[in-house]
Amino acid sequence: MNRSLDRRSAFRLFGAAGLGLGLAACAGPGGGSSGAAGGASPSALATSGPVKGTVSFAHWRAEDKAVFADLIKAFAKKYPDAGVEQDIAPSADYQSTALRRIQGSRTGDVFTAFRGAQFEQMVKAGVYAPLTGTELLGRYQKNLIGPGAQDGTQYGLPYQLVFNMPLANTDALDKAGHTSAPEDWDGFLQLLDDLAAKNYTPIAWPGGDSANAGQLLNPMVMNNAPSDDAFARIESGDYKVTDDWFLTTLEQYAQLRPYFQERATGSSTDATAQLFASGRAGLLATGSFQMASVRALGAKFPFDVVAPITTTATNAKYEGVFNTTFILGVNTASEVQPAAHAFLEFLSDPEHAGAYANGTGQHLTVEGVEYTNADLKAVEPWLTRKTLLAPRFQFLDLDIRTTVENATVAVVGGKKPAQAAEEAQRVIDQKRS
Repeated sequence: MNRSLDRRSAFRLFGAAGLGLGLAACAGPGGGSSGAAGGASPSALATSGPVKGTVSFAHWRAEDKAVFADLIKAFAKKYPDAGVEQDIAPSADYQSTALRRIQGSRTGDVFTAFRGAQFEQMVKAGVYAPLTGTELLGRYQKNLIGPGAQDGTQYGLPYQLVFNMPLANTDALDKAGHTSAPEDWDGFLQLLDDLAAKNYTPIAWPGGDSANAGQLLNPMVMNNAPSDDAFARIESGDYKVTDDWFLTTLEQYAQLRPYFQERATGSSTDATAQLFASGRAGLLATGSFQMASVRALGAKFPFDVVAPITTTATNAKYEGVFNTTFILGVNTASEVQPAAHAFLEFLSDPEHAGAYANGTGQHLTVEGVEYTNADLKAVEPWLTRKTLLAPRFQFLDLDIRTTVENATVAVVGGKKPAQAAEEAQRVIDQKRS
């Protein structure tokens, strides 16, 4: 990279000629699930019939409630005999209770799922009405909706496209003298040293929040792992967390200890977001999905995302990490399927999808969306870079995922990497036995 480029040009242009999200999605482990559905055979989706009745829309993004409310008003204007009520649960509660509630048809005529374990569970339970053959699929970028498919059938539509790597205060990076993105691990550590020298907390990390503590693990392993499906192989037993590549990752977490805020292993996402929004931290180790919430906390500085490159520049296969999630679908038990389908179709229209994207600070997988939100436009160049589909969501056993992620928290808390790995592997072996 030409280090004479100004910082913003460097971040925008770095890797723009790479293979991009398309190839990463095709080659990555989440580009299409291979497991058998195994549960009840879902019934066909009723796409015709009168669009009437109240649609229950179950999701976890309370921060999007107002934007969805405006879209729902526009939907009701188009379909006077139909309406939509949002049923919102915190993300942790949604993970644990959504399937039971949706399966019992108490909520969720239209519902969403996290990529990975929750989506797999919902497909197995037969709650997703298949979308294969509907016109909806033509409204989405085909190379990005694989995580909503299984065995050749499209059950859901991943709506959101996010980057699971640290959010950067680019003013802070400028003041720290960094005019280009770090190309290797030494460069990343130098960036953190320079931020600390300017009295910034280099990295705000929510180590006490299980939902977000593991986001940093995505870019930390993207170039260390021996294969793109390494976490799936840990779950299957083919790889172990005591293998050299994962020990290297834990050792790098140990190197990051001085750069996190005090009591990082007990910090919440809200606390670290406030630290970052106040301008006192250079990086927020979650992802682009927090841009809107950080803005709501009063942040005035410009954003970008920065991935730690944990290898040398020549050995780095990927520049960053992305995820397609918020997998929308229609409930097989819904008594208002035509209206539910119409609402999903409404959200999939580029104009309405654009209103959602720009109002919430979320990139989407819908074709033809125009981004006018300044933060989305700032991160938009990452859409063409060589990125890996976020590996932490390969875990289908959430207990094993938690065990792996807890090993990183233990290391940041002071435990030796080898000890943390051995203890985690014992737990994984017990869960697999």
